Amino acid sequence: MKRPTIADIARRAGVSKGAVSYALNGQPGVSEATRRRVLAIAEEIGWNPNSAARALSGAAANAFGLALRRPASTLGLEPFYMELISGVEAELSARSYALMLQVVADPEAEIALYRRWWGEHRVDGVLICDLRLDDPRVKALEEMGLPAVVVGGPEGVGSLANVWNDDAAAVVETVEYLVALGHRRIARVGGMPDLRHTLTRMEAWDAVCRRLNLPMAVSESTDYSGEQGAHATRRLLSTSPRPTAILYDNDVMAIAGLAVAQEMGLAVPADLSLVAFDDSPLCRLVHPPLTALARDIPAYGALAARQLLEVVGGGAAQVSRQAQTARLTPRGSTARPGDHAA
Repeated sequence: MKRPTIADIARRAGVSKGAVSYALNGQPGVSEATRRRVLAIAEEIGWNPNSAARALSGAAANAFGLALRRPASTLGLEPFYMELISGVEAELSARSYALMLQVVADPEAEIALYRRWWGEHRVDGVLICDLRLDDPRVKALEEMGLPAVVVGGPEGVGSLANVWNDDAAAVVETVEYLVALGHRRIARVGGMPDLRHTLTRMEAWDAVCRRLNLPMAVSESTDYSGEQGAHATRRLLSTSPRPTAILYDNDVMAIAGLAVAQEMGLAVPADLSLVAFDDSPLCRLVHPPLTALARDIPAYGALAARQLLEVVGGGAAQVSRQAQTARLTPRGSTARPGDHAA
């Protein structure tokens, strides 16, 4: 079928193409009765504005962009992003906004994508995830003038708006909980070390372990994949003395760690306690169910979307909003260490 055009609407309404353009763009020059008739016909025949024409007229794109720099092989397996996107989509769909999602290979490709989206009027703003140390995207977006909200922070966001979680408080609560159970040899399997939230968690980890005078505070870095989470767990459990508890930076690695522990003949939680950062349904489906730091990730995504809508609508560009801190949810994967492991 041929895409409906302004000429089709004009022919059916019995007016000129100029009158149709005035009516569709809310401009003066036509009567209210003509405007209503034109809009009704446009809806009836399924007419949508051409993106190039919208760009030339300066009209809003009614779309936001989200670029993710993660390996495609691991991105689809990580529940965090699926839940975050679901929250963003729920908020945007209620406002008739679309979300453009693209996976990129490196920061240069990501910045080039933003320039193309902005230059072609494909998006009205973007959401930025996985904030890095000295992140070049922040300066590039400031120079472009492209409205943006960082999902992370509050440090390192420049003049951009952001939403953030208190990851440091969540790490401290978890370590204190494990120590209260009687654990002294506690390890951590973290994410990519160049991410700001990884650094925040690492600094909180180091500080609380020093404060509690823990004799073993080993930390491993990974790419968040189950494969690297399994390798890190195997290395940790092969040391002597081995840890009696491990905190993982995401649920996928925690589940992989649980499988490794069971392969090595360790009982969870009698021999080893495990805690996951982020509480997806996967944490409740394994045996034993995993103790996890739970946060409402869809609500986090919705908060980011609302903030971007405010920025695009002319609200304050530099606003920092804190989402609810993750809460520790104890389950069957944590307990007091066994006598032989204490």
